[in-house]
Amino acid sequence: MPLEITYADARWKRLKGFEEQLTRAHALSLTKAQAAKLTTLSLATDKDVKALNKDWRGKNKPTNVLSFPAAKVKLPRGERKPLGDVILAYETCARQAKAAHITLRDHALHLTVHGLLHLTGHDHMNDAEAEKMEAKEVRILAKLGIANPYLL
Repeated sequence: MPLEITYADARWKRLKGFEEQLTRAHALSLTKAQAAKLTTLSLATDKDVKALNKDWRGKNKPTNVLSFPAAKVKLPRGERKPLGDVILAYETCARQAKAAHITLRDHALHLTVHGLLHLTGHDHMNDAEAEKMEAKEVRILAKLGIANPYLL
């Protein structure tokens, strides 16, 4: 399962065993074909995410997670096709976790699953889509030992 994790903020490294849990979340969130594609997970700062959010979504503020599905392009033979990128903002995630009385690890894993599902075409633009996506998130999170975040 090609998951590339990059650390733009070293505070993420304080979460013991986090990379293994991210790898498991990746495997549980994707089909085998999707998981065979390269996914990049950037563990970043609010500053990093704010810049991306401004450039790509026209919103001049940080957000907890951003997802960027890879463009469909023809690659040279032998190169792994990318699925896309998921970026988490440390400060926003930590603040939200504290406000919800949950661990940063659980919140970040939930947001990672959420971001991965966006890469596979799931969305929450209307109630029906949101219910379907949330139900899938809840099933995946249960396998990770994380309580339903929508009941908190």
